[in-house]
Amino acid sequence: MLSARAQALQPSLTLAIAAKARALKAEGRDVCSLSAGEPDFDTPAFIRQAAVQALEQGHTRYGPAAGEPALREAIAAKLSQENGVPTTSEQVLVTNGGKQALYNLFQVLLDPGDTLLLPSPYWLSYPEIAALAGAGTTFIPSSAANGFHLDPDALEAAITPRSKLLVLNSPGNPTGAVLSRAELEAIAAVLRRHPQVAVVCDEIYEFLTAPGHEHHSLAEVAPDLAERIFIVGGCAKGWAMTGWRIGWLAGRSDVVKAASALQSQSTSNVCTFAQYGALAAVEGPRDCVREMAASFSERRHLLSEGLRAIPGVALMPPEGAFYAFPDVSHYGIDSMTLCNRLLDEVGLAVVPGVAFGDDHCIRLSCAASPASINNGLERLERFLASL
Repeated sequence: MLSARAQALQPSLTLAIAAKARALKAEGRDVCSLSAGEPDFDTPAFIRQAAVQALEQGHTRYGPAAGEPALREAIAAKLSQENGVPTTSEQVLVTNGGKQALYNLFQVLLDPGDTLLLPSPYWLSYPEIAALAGAGTTFIPSSAANGFHLDPDALEAAITPRSKLLVLNSPGNPTGAVLSRAELEAIAAVLRRHPQVAVVCDEIYEFLTAPGHEHHSLAEVAPDLAERIFIVGGCAKGWAMTGWRIGWLAGRSDVVKAASALQSQSTSNVCTFAQYGALAAVEGPRDCVREMAASFSERRHLLSEGLRAIPGVALMPPEGAFYAFPDVSHYGIDSMTLCNRLLDEVGLAVVPGVAFGDDHCIRLSCAASPASINNGLERLERFLASL
């Protein structure tokens, strides 16, 4: 009964592990979860109040498939002023989270036989979304030795006439790597030699950088390439709005128009009153964002230092996002087996690196309280010491 693409589709392993951890907790098991990529903060009050007010004012009906005009204008202004990427509202599509922005873009840009260029390790949904568009994926490996940064020479070597789209995720999931301005300039130099390659910049973690690191948009660094650069962002990580499902796609207006037409035939508009909450977030002060980012920096440092103190664990300290991606290959156990045993034997939920293209590593999230992070580190050290 199932189509070939449905049979080939792999479910999200991160969501599966989080669900298993919740099920064990519901059974009364003592579980410490450092698996979820979700802020543990409440959505700021002024954002919640804006959504409540929108409900009271009757903003509960269908809206434009591309998003509420005021929100599209606000996102365009944010990109223009905050990111240095001149953008108009016609170049913005409001989506059901950043994942739908990626899905829509891949569907309207990629044909069967095209190739996605994907630096590895990578967020696990990219190749699956490409496969749903009929495209293949060329992985460009990186290693902890170079901080999981993309080597421009390796990028150029991977490009073929079928290469259609490059993914840049900075700050990155799962590695926490942040592309510097100099690195983006080097990548832009490669792209200028290959005009058939477009770029999607997944900037969902843009506000979450470690001290000494700064987020840059490729379209701002290389404005001559702006016509083939697309930016994906959203409210989930920076404003602690994961359940609101507010993302956006920005780029060339004809591509955004095609993505909007696709959305009109799939989900139609994003939840109307939720968009008014997002409008308050995007137009509002950044104090709450900076406070949460500072807290994540403290937790990221706590997690990194704790991991580096465990014998046999190797870690390049993450530069952003809220993950650490340590190499645990010293113990000679594949990452899936290791993570299953951690959950079953000591009640620690983390994600196997094989899901992200590197079986030597595991991913731990610091989107948890310091007490939970310390608890998880103690369980990990205890388990590894028993091997």
